[in-house]
Amino acid sequence: MNCEVIAVGSELLLGGAVDTNSSWIGERLAEHGIDSYFHTAVGDNEKRIADALSAALARSDAVIVTGGLGPTQDDITREAIARVMGVELEFDTAQRNNIAAMFEARGREMAKNNERQARRPRGAKFIEQRKGTAPGLICELGGKVVYAMPGFPHEMRDMMQREVLPDLAARSGANKVIVSRLLRVWGIAESTLAEMVEPRIAANVDSSATLAFLAHGVEGIHIRITAKADSRDGAGARLDAEEAELRVLLGPLVFGIDDQTMETAVSSLLLSKQVTLAVAESLTGGLISSRLTEVPGGSGWFRGGVVSYASDVKFNVLDVPEGPVVSADAARAMANGVRRLLGSDIGVAVTGVAGPASQEGQPIGVVHAAIAMPGEDGVAFEMRLFGDRQRIRELACINVLDALRRQLSQ
Repeated sequence: MNCEVIAVGSELLLGGAVDTNSSWIGERLAEHGIDSYFHTAVGDNEKRIADALSAALARSDAVIVTGGLGPTQDDITREAIARVMGVELEFDTAQRNNIAAMFEARGREMAKNNERQARRPRGAKFIEQRKGTAPGLICELGGKVVYAMPGFPHEMRDMMQREVLPDLAARSGANKVIVSRLLRVWGIAESTLAEMVEPRIAANVDSSATLAFLAHGVEGIHIRITAKADSRDGAGARLDAEEAELRVLLGPLVFGIDDQTMETAVSSLLLSKQVTLAVAESLTGGLISSRLTEVPGGSGWFRGGVVSYASDVKFNVLDVPEGPVVSADAARAMANGVRRLLGSDIGVAVTGVAGPASQEGQPIGVVHAAIAMPGEDGVAFEMRLFGDRQRIRELACINVLDALRRQLSQ
């Protein structure tokens, strides 16, 4: 069985709200082994909702609709479903009394408009509402089924777990489990990454493991591995096998899985080596330190940071020799200076030009960084970054953290 999702609401198209319902529903469907190939958003227009429903029913066995079941004039999902079914809306007195009882239990009087929520397409069944006022709907037509639920996430999730998923499972006889895992990659273009993993894509053409690329800007690229099997353990074993194959191809480009970030990867390595870290920042203005301190337990390995934004702070606090401050020598001196000042094993530093103007004859985007490992004077490297001021700062952060990760992994 495959199940399509339609999110109703003009606010989803105009940027007034983000459709989190569809992604949550997609995860639940996958957990129950039900395929979902299309997710659609449509505005509050009866004909367009009906057209979206007709298209979905033409290619899917089941459709889940969220939104448009409220009491106001623009809540027209019921009308659109009735239009597709070719039936009239019926008023259900018992459901009207249930809604009125909900208001009474909260010490409020029900508005006349709420009676709209007691209407359903002829032949449809109500899904009991326990969190709000709008009941859901189960509508069968032509051997297929449409489920309609409110757009409020807590109401939708309750109905989904309580009624929709069990009903879908019973209809589909689903006995498969679909699970996914993300591999997080940094330091390579998406096109080059695709070429590198082409052997795995070719190998999986006829298997139940698939790969997809998700670009995340300054957080790198995610490779989503998806596997289907008879059990969660079986699907997990396929994920493990595919991850191992990809790591052979990609090596240190992979810095984490699922919700692991670059800073958590650095944290794990610092803990395993039992070393401490201090950071000296110029153009990044504390962004590196901020990311590092987001990791719980960071006080065990992070000594602190110095935001040496002004040149005289570099000279007077970090013992950087007088001279250009956007240079490899300055970055190396900053790394060693913060290591001495804060008593850490490792010192990391970054200095450069984020804009809006050039500095010391250096163009916007030139960044120098250095890492001073235990017992070493420090290794400096240069980056040429592109974008606006904020993007250059964010790219400098993650590139410096990635360089530190690679050093610690040696």
